[in-house]
Amino acid sequence: MHGGSWIGAIVPLLFVALFVGALCLAWYVNKKRREAAQAFARARGWTYTAKVPSLTQRWQSAPFQRGHSRRASNVLTGTFQDMPVVSFTYQYTTGSGKNQSTSYFHVVALSLPARLPWLRLSADGAGASVAKFFGGQDIRFESKAFNDAWRVQGQDERYAYDFVHPRMMERLMARDALGRTITVEGSDIFMVVGGRQVLEAIDVYVNTLYGVYQQIPRHLWLNVGYDPLVGKE
Repeated sequence: MHGGSWIGAIVPLLFVALFVGALCLAWYVNKKRREAAQAFARARGWTYTAKVPSLTQRWQSAPFQRGHSRRASNVLTGTFQDMPVVSFTYQYTTGSGKNQSTSYFHVVALSLPARLPWLRLSADGAGASVAKFFGGQDIRFESKAFNDAWRVQGQDERYAYDFVHPRMMERLMARDALGRTITVEGSDIFMVVGGRQVLEAIDVYVNTLYGVYQQIPRHLWLNVGYDPLVGKE
């Protein structure tokens, strides 16, 4: 066999070998992620589920309702301070064929005791179209430092001002909250972080969400028919 013919025959085999190797590596990495998530759940009495399709439809706010082939995987459910919590990797794909691109996000959510009006707190200014969907608008505050750090979008200006009161501002300016995207939608408050689920970050994210929840004024709960003081006196 001539040299050129030999090379022509071996090159396709190399591409096949590389492709198969990439698939095997991806399978191994995903297997390790599943095992780590299962161990995390066992250690704290939580529940692990490989996939929960209903989570892809649970919220309207970004990054949900985008692209196609949406998946919620490595789902961890449990409780924190008696509040239901869920953590998972969310992904969706845009484009088609060779132009496909898949985006991954780590989502952590706390279930609230009652439904609240939609409110979005973001550091990067993303989500204008989502705000429009909810009838939201950009809301500015007297604190320049806060305005520089956070973009607040809500359906009602008065409600946003009541929600983001001075103590709430102080909590949002803490190191663990800065740079995050936090959304209140329906009966959930959730955080979205770019990239796949990071088990070591779950406790930090949950604590941040709980800290924000704790600062929600009582009168906003009363407006939706819930009294946080009932049963605690």
